[in-house]
Amino acid sequence: MVTSSFASRMAVSGALPNLSVEMSETVNLGFLGPLSGAVQSWGQPGLNGCRIWEDWLNDAGGILISGRRYPVRILAYDCQYDPDLAVKGVQHLVQNRDVKLLMSLGGDILEPVIEYLMKNRVLTATLLPSDLSPDTPYLIAPSEQHPLYNVTGVEWLAENHPDKKTVALCSQTDALGLPSLATYRAAFKAAGIRIVEQIQYDPGCDDAKPIVDRLLAAEPDILCWCTNYAPMVHALTECAFAKGYKGQLISCTLDNYDRLVERTSQKFMEGFIFQFPDFDDPMLRETAFFFNQPRAFFEQYNKRFPDEWSAVAWEYAAILDIWHAAVERADDINSVSVMAAMKQSGHVTHAFGPAQWWGRDILGIDNALIGDWPVVTVQKGKARIVAFGSIPAWLEKHGELLKQELSDLDQLWTQRIGRGRTGGRLQPRDNGVA
Repeated sequence: MVTSSFASRMAVSGALPNLSVEMSETVNLGFLGPLSGAVQSWGQPGLNGCRIWEDWLNDAGGILISGRRYPVRILAYDCQYDPDLAVKGVQHLVQNRDVKLLMSLGGDILEPVIEYLMKNRVLTATLLPSDLSPDTPYLIAPSEQHPLYNVTGVEWLAENHPDKKTVALCSQTDALGLPSLATYRAAFKAAGIRIVEQIQYDPGCDDAKPIVDRLLAAEPDILCWCTNYAPMVHALTECAFAKGYKGQLISCTLDNYDRLVERTSQKFMEGFIFQFPDFDDPMLRETAFFFNQPRAFFEQYNKRFPDEWSAVAWEYAAILDIWHAAVERADDINSVSVMAAMKQSGHVTHAFGPAQWWGRDILGIDNALIGDWPVVTVQKGKARIVAFGSIPAWLEKHGELLKQELSDLDQLWTQRIGRGRTGGRLQPRDNGVA
C-alpha cells in the first residue's frame, strides 16, 4: 500500500536528492477557485497548500512517467465563485493550457462547465461530493468527505457521554447546510439522541441571538451548529456563552477556535467536538497517513502563510497526493488511465489512512473516497484528536437512515439533478472572524 507521496516522503526526510529534471516539458495542473471576492477563503488557503506541494515535488525531481521526470506546474485561475468566470477559466486552463487535472471548489462554478469537462474526459476534483452524479464519470471527491465525516463526531459523543440525551440543531439552507443537517439528524437518531429542536435559516442571516434563544428554549443537552459558516459558528457560540449555556457543543468546523477560547473561556470551550485537526496533533505525528509527518506541512504552511490555516489549507494538497500516486502507478498522465489506477489498485489512501470509493446509492456513482476521519475536541484551549471514526462502518449500519434523511430534505442526487446540481449558493468561509 502506498502510504505517502514521493514528494512528501522526500521533503520531510531532509535528504532531497539533487536531481535535474530530464525534460523541459511540464505537467500542468489546474486550480479553478475563488482567489478574491466574497468566497476567497474557500480558495486561497487551498492554493497556498498546493504551492507547498508543488515545491516539494519539484525539489524532489518532479513526477516520474515512463522512466522520465517532469516538473509540475500548478496554474491557478481566479473565478471569484462566478459561473461566467468559471467558463472562461476552463477555456484558459483546459483548452489553452492542457491541464491534466482540474481542481475545483465545486458547486455553482461547475454547473456551466461540467458537461464539457466530462465529454472531454478531463479528470476533475471537487470539494463537494454533492456535485457527483451518474453523469460525472471523471469527477471525483477524494479529499473532502463532507458531510459524511460528521457521523463520527456524533458516534463518539454518544459512546463517551451517554448522559447526553437530547440535541437542538441549526443550519443554513444551502449546498453545505442542508446535506449537513440531514447527516447530523441521521447520526443523532442512530445514536439514540432525541432531536428536540431544529432550525433552518437563510444563508444571509447573521443574527445568532433569536436562533440561540429558540434552541435553548428546548433545554437540550447538546447544541449542534452543523456546518454553519465560521462567522455564524463564532456568533452562535458566543451567544450561547453569554446566556450561560452549560451543555455540550458540537460542530462540523471550528476555524479559529483560539479566538473563541479568548472571547468565551477555556472552561466553556472544553470538550467542544468538531472534525478538523491541526496538523501538529500528536495523533498524526508517528502515523503513516498520506500526509506523512503532517507536522512538517503544518509548520511550513504557517511559516509561509501566517494566520491562514484552515481545513481548506490541506484538502487540495491531499487531492494532489492521491492523483500523483495514481499517475505513477499507471505510468501515464491520461485521465482514463489515471482514473483506472485510482479505482483498480485495490488499495487507496486518503489524508487519514486507507479508504474506499463509495457513493452509488446516494450520489449515483462511486466517486467519493471515504475512510476513517478524526474526531477532535478542544482540550485546555487546544484542538486534539480523541479518536478516528470509521465512515464506512457507520454507513454499513445506518446507510438507509442517512438516505431517508437526505431524501426528506430533498438532497439525494435524483432530487438535486431535478432542480439543478447545487441547490443553493455557498457563502464565504471566513477565517478572519472580527
